[in-house]
Amino acid sequence: MDYAVNAAHCDISVFFEMFLASGVASQIEIGNPRYVSGLSGVELYEMVLRKSSDFDIKEIDYQPFERTKEFWAGWSLAYYQWFRAKSFLYIQHNGLDIKRIISMYPTLHEADLSKFVEVADGIIDNYLAERPNVLKTIRKQARLTQQRLAEISGVTLRMIQAYEQGDQDIRKAEAQTVLALSKALGCSPESII
Repeated sequence: MDYAVNAAHCDISVFFEMFLASGVASQIEIGNPRYVSGLSGVELYEMVLRKSSDFDIKEIDYQPFERTKEFWAGWSLAYYQWFRAKSFLYIQHNGLDIKRIISMYPTLHEADLSKFVEVADGIIDNYLAERPNVLKTIRKQARLTQQRLAEISGVTLRMIQAYEQGDQDIRKAEAQTVLALSKALGCSPESII
């Protein structure tokens, strides 16, 4: 992140999208030692560019004198991904994008990383709590009542109500329940969970 922004002058959000698309993120997520500790930041930057774009890679002499906010953001994000075992894409799509992490720099850069984890967990938890219920949204788009969905799918009305009210986590439902609901709603199981 540091090299991409401060040496190559990339927009950090654009570079982060390239990082996700390149496959480099997934290699870091699985702990591939070549990516986690075998490549420098410059080499990772070049790999992201080669795998996700047709940009020319120019050799840039960059000698940082201090840890930048982008360095801290990349380090904190990588730690959080490892600590919580969530994908970078999951983290980004649930309220904690790279610009938000950079905005946390002034208050958290001198704190222990456990404080960053605590704040990041709160951001993601709040985002998930405020996100509209997907099952309810899809059911309403299909113009079905909860009762009718129960009849069509074979899933009890009580369970549908529990999923929609957040009393039960549909991501922890049995596969056959999710399949029955998705078939009745005419959508993919993934879209429900």
